Amino acid sequence: MAVKKKPGFEEALAELEELTRSLESGELTLDQSVEAYEKGMELKKQCYEMLASAEKKLEYLEKKDGELKRVALASENMRADNRLFSDEED
Repeated sequence: MAVKKKPGFEEALAELEELTRSLESGELTLDQSVEAYEKGMELKKQCYEMLASAEKKLEYLEKKDGELKRVALASENMRADNRLFSDEED
């Protein structure tokens, strides 16, 4: 049996966008809508995990006291982008 590979970020996001369009169209049955919603929530989680992983890898150089130091990108700077994937309503 072949192991199913998780999609990359771009593929997961594209599939999530397609599911959103399908749900917004109003043409799905109730069962199809529930299935699409569940799949969308899983894709949202995968996208968020991939973004969080990428955030941990990002660094920048900062000159402090005459020395260049590698500094992890501040999480606060990335949180604004992550609102897209939050469960909270604005």
